[in-house]
Amino acid sequence: MHSEPVPAPAPDLAPDPVLLTIGAVAERTGLPVKLIRHWSDLGIAPPADRTEAGYRRYGPEAVARLDLARTLRDLGLGLSTIRDVLDRERDLPEVAAVHADALEARIRTLRLRQAVLRSVARRGADAAELTALDELVRMSAAEREAIVRAFVAEALGDVGTSSFGRGLLAAMPELPADPTAEQVDAWCELSALVRDPALAAALRRMAEYAARYAPADASTAHAPTAGNGAEDGHGTGTGAEDGHGAGAGSQAQNGSQDGDGSQAEDRSQAEAAERLTDAWVRRVSAAMDGCLAPDSPAADAVVTAVVAEWLPLQSGTPGAPDRDGPAARARLLEQLEMAADARAERYWQLVCVINGLPVRPSLAPAGAWLITALRTNPTPGARATALEALYDGDAAPGAPEPPGTGLVDAFASVLAEVERLVTAVGPDRFGDPTPCADWDVRALLDHLVWENLIWAGLAEGSPPTDHGADHLGADPLAAFRAAASATMTAFRRPGMLERRYGPAPGRRLVEQLLIEVLVHGWDLAMATGQRPGFAEETVEAVLPSVREIYGALPRTPGGSFAPEAPVPDGSSATDRLAAFLGRRVVRTP
Repeated sequence: MHSEPVPAPAPDLAPDPVLLTIGAVAERTGLPVKLIRHWSDLGIAPPADRTEAGYRRYGPEAVARLDLARTLRDLGLGLSTIRDVLDRERDLPEVAAVHADALEARIRTLRLRQAVLRSVARRGADAAELTALDELVRMSAAEREAIVRAFVAEALGDVGTSSFGRGLLAAMPELPADPTAEQVDAWCELSALVRDPALAAALRRMAEYAARYAPADASTAHAPTAGNGAEDGHGTGTGAEDGHGAGAGSQAQNGSQDGDGSQAEDRSQAEAAERLTDAWVRRVSAAMDGCLAPDSPAADAVVTAVVAEWLPLQSGTPGAPDRDGPAARARLLEQLEMAADARAERYWQLVCVINGLPVRPSLAPAGAWLITALRTNPTPGARATALEALYDGDAAPGAPEPPGTGLVDAFASVLAEVERLVTAVGPDRFGDPTPCADWDVRALLDHLVWENLIWAGLAEGSPPTDHGADHLGADPLAAFRAAASATMTAFRRPGMLERRYGPAPGRRLVEQLLIEVLVHGWDLAMATGQRPGFAEETVEAVLPSVREIYGALPRTPGGSFAPEAPVPDGSSATDRLAAFLGRRVVRTP
């Protein structure tokens, strides 16, 4: 390309009133002379004529062509395409439509890159995570789906044709064109999760279980709810959506049919399973909110209600129980434990986030509670029956005589020692952690006060009901002293130790509160850097009762006590008591 100066008008040659110099065109269009010359050489705006000296001259149409060319160029069209449009070799609407589609694809990629960069900035991702995120951007939607689909197919193997497997394959994650940072994060987590062999093993176990208990009559089958490994085609509703929410269940059952039933029937059955899940979670959550221990006798009423709602959904499955009893509770427990896999639950939560569906809060806490309650009561009323036998043994011929007022005096000495521990705790320690994972020091103090209030109320025949209230107020020490005083007043009433409170004699109330105060006094001492000074003989005397009352309880994540912990040689009776009830004991100098 040769360099061509912009000519000045010759004094003896009048400019053509129609044709324009390149400088005039540049002035009218706002384009640089160099760019006009380049586009002119490409045929986008060819000159209409040249002067005898070789200078280009343009007609008025050149200005219009250059204006349109600039617009199309700004939209991203190539120069050859622009020339074809200007020469009417290609239709402008057709070119615009094609280019709009191309731009849409480019915009999607840019939006995904933007979401990725925001995710990196927010999470402080390292180089490895950045590489994984970059791979996400480069993949097509089909490639992303293929990763998950291949994982599911490999995990399920020959049981992948079950309705459970079809439900999994129907609920594929689909990253939207304009993902949020949360959806990008979810995809990155999911892409790592599907490489975890433990997740594949969990899904395989769920599929095998579902196939084993598939109904013989498909017409009775409940549609899969996308991820409930325990229920599959018969809708147990026990892990039920396994944390992934109703949205995922609907998605899976819309994409997976059992062949013998209509889509409407499948949807109805899937909704029935989800309603059951909602029902048992609601019952258990209410029990948890009311601080009902799953290993207490009262928890059996919750189990009984859940079993009654669950039984109808077992109809048509092999060996289906028809009433509450050991067989029904064993199967329900098996289903709950099968569904209680944190990785599977997280898989469904991530799928829901990616697909923009509602995510059910984790079922793990409620599931752990119900599992513990079922283990405590493998038959209806099992825990209550065991305690009644224990209390009946108190009155059997040859049973040891009740300790009389010595038990109350021992309890009074334990209260006095806990008061000493409470006195040493200042407000600056209220937020400190304690051996009770869910409580800080202030919550532990509140519990100590509440335990005295509730047991004193039970002894007086009017237990308080304000469990969720703040029982400490502005002066925790005064609150503890008042509650302890009320307890001692109730326990010292004549005849209290022999009086029956339900199946239990009064001395058992004193004994159980004594155990509570001992172990939580130990918790308070450990949390605040103190040493409990409980009398060794008192703790030694109560240890057999602790083992007798609590030894058979399931040591599960949802239970009142962790598994018994080891203790160093030569540990005190108080430390051995704490270790038996699941506390970790560390020897101090």
